[in-house]
Amino acid sequence: MARLLVVEAGDVPPAVAHALDTPGQVVAPLPRDPAERAAALAMLRPDLAESTPDAAFVLATSGSTGRPKGVVLTRSGVLAAAAATHERLGGPGRWTCPLPVSYVAGLMILARSHVAGLPARVVGGPVPPAGEDRSYTSVVPTQLHRALADPGATAALASYAAVLVGGAGLAPDLRRRAEVAGIRVVATYGATETCGGVVYDGRPLTGVEVAVRADGRILITGPSVFAGYRLDPVATAEVLSGRTFATSDRGSWHGGTLTVAGRVDDVVISGGVNVDLAELQRVVDATFGAERVVVLAVADADWGRRVVAATTDATTADRVRHELEPLVGRAAVPKETRVLVSFPRLASGKIDRRALARFWPGGD
Repeated sequence: MARLLVVEAGDVPPAVAHALDTPGQVVAPLPRDPAERAAALAMLRPDLAESTPDAAFVLATSGSTGRPKGVVLTRSGVLAAAAATHERLGGPGRWTCPLPVSYVAGLMILARSHVAGLPARVVGGPVPPAGEDRSYTSVVPTQLHRALADPGATAALASYAAVLVGGAGLAPDLRRRAEVAGIRVVATYGATETCGGVVYDGRPLTGVEVAVRADGRILITGPSVFAGYRLDPVATAEVLSGRTFATSDRGSWHGGTLTVAGRVDDVVISGGVNVDLAELQRVVDATFGAERVVVLAVADADWGRRVVAATTDATTADRVRHELEPLVGRAAVPKETRVLVSFPRLASGKIDRRALARFWPGGD
């Protein structure tokens, strides 16, 4: 049994190093956002010890689609994930961290830095230029999108040996624009439950096995798979079997490359017709550009689930229905598009779809 050490965001970097160097020390980083912090504390129950062997970290999932769970990551799993990343990228380097360190992407930057013996540069704003030849950073698509609108930020990202992009799907057009600008993009796929990204540009890291079930659900097996959800054996049993994690994502193989199609629950029935929200979002991104329009489904008495959209641009809102119907069919066309001042986001940078849905009746 190990005492759970709850750590504020500013104290996470030294706590990560201590947990990796000290077997039996379990660290739970807290999000900065007050609401997310309160939800994480309620889930963590820091008064109770952590009994998982080799546990090193308990991370709260982002809560973008529900209440957070406490993901227990082992010391050996985090170290294996860090080693596999360095192997794929060509060796250890200096990492810059522009991501919240209370979530897995930021924490893994700190872990890789500790393994490399090179302290991470933790930044609270735009990514600065790389300071060394072999430097890496990791961003979410939103950060990449914003950087491409600023020549200075674009040049800074282009100075890195690799820029990992994960946390959400990377639109093909966004990747193309980044690569044309000289940014060496590596698209990553994974989850908090796998110590972050374990599939780089569609290929699993060394030691990781990825399978796709007949129903399309992606299964991940490997040393970096989590040990279970803290204090929740029922939820653990639903997704974890040995070292195999059943994700909530759908995928398929194409020539040895994994393509992630979206979440299992992205397929909704609207008016008796199946609508794949992930595929719809890809068409929307290709038509209007990344980060311009977000589609989702809300409860509706007549449709069952009604497809709607949000944008921050009134001109784009007027184009949505007219331009999408020939591409996706009537059932998938958003029945209403609302113009917002900005998209609600989680501290991790992801769009908060639960908060976004509340702009419509039935969206709770």
